[in-house]
Amino acid sequence: MSHRLHLSFRRLLRYFWHGIFIIAPIALTIVTLYWFFEKVDGILRPYVKIPGVGFVLVLAIVVLVGWFASYFFMRRMFKVLDGWLEQTPGVSFVYSTLRDFFDAFVGHRRRFTQAVLVNVHADEVWLLGFLTSEDLDNFKLGAGFVSVYVPQAYNVAGQLYLVKRERVRPIEHLAPGDVMKYAVTGGAVDSVEKKPA
Repeated sequence: MSHRLHLSFRRLLRYFWHGIFIIAPIALTIVTLYWFFEKVDGILRPYVKIPGVGFVLVLAIVVLVGWFASYFFMRRMFKVLDGWLEQTPGVSFVYSTLRDFFDAFVGHRRRFTQAVLVNVHADEVWLLGFLTSEDLDNFKLGAGFVSVYVPQAYNVAGQLYLVKRERVRPIEHLAPGDVMKYAVTGGAVDSVEKKPA
């Protein structure tokens, strides 16, 4: 009897963990989206009392700024504002760091487009990374060196390595987004899809 009870308990425990593995990603996605919605909606909360209207207005403002910025006159105005923020003591460090960060991911100067394997620690140990620069003249390392960003698993952090060019192998058959997903999940994703030809 106790053996049957033990088996039933183990089966229940297995079902419990199976349920957790199904529910947790869904629940965390919903919570994250809800948190994001609340934060954006809350920006105009003192002025707009109806839930959701603040979110729509903030999105509309962002789209309008993008639309205005596409016109020549506005581009020049934003360039002047950019230069002013760059020159302001205290503000310039925060602003330029954030601007370059966004530019590296989604701007015109995107850096995370070339996935690579990089050999840093030992001859037969390879890390997944992204080639971020092939011009390291500022560091006086010469044309033989490149910079590679290596993301950390289950973390928003990463390491930047300046390595010899021959220690880097391009990953041309996989999409950079899939390589990033594989790296940050610690290789836990089932498969990495090949880049369309």
